[in-house]
Amino acid sequence: MVQKIELKVKKLEHFDSELPLPSYETAGAAGADLRASMPNKETLVIPAGKRVLVPTGLSYEIPEGYEVQVRPRSGMSLKTNLLIVNSPGTIDCDYRGEIKIIIGNFGDDEAHIEHGDRIAQMVIAPVTQATIVETTSLSETERGQGGFGSTGKK
Repeated sequence: MVQKIELKVKKLEHFDSELPLPSYETAGAAGADLRASMPNKETLVIPAGKRVLVPTGLSYEIPEGYEVQVRPRSGMSLKTNLLIVNSPGTIDCDYRGEIKIIIGNFGDDEAHIEHGDRIAQMVIAPVTQATIVETTSLSETERGQGGFGSTGKK
């Protein structure tokens, strides 16, 4: 069973009311698609090797105890050279500014984001905060300090 919470969404001045709010495209989708909402409906050009902040025209009131994670859409990652560079990006429950998506162009040619393009997906996730406790030693494990491929490739 899917847990449901209420996410309050505010349309900002430059949000295009002809665009839908974020939506789940299938009944089993974990992520709701986010769209680019450009002021004046212009096309955003991303030069090769550069990153940009893409506006959505929306701000959220995320319930306390939750975060919104911004993740790539698999189709965009496969079919273009555009990537969400801080994936997953976290939007904290106390943030009330516009949701903007950091997209980088990892190709050799400029890329374009059109007004209304589905550019990312958001996943609502519960938050757990740790109590940070300083110590002088950590428990031993079989892996120990091995990292970065230390367990092998196959």
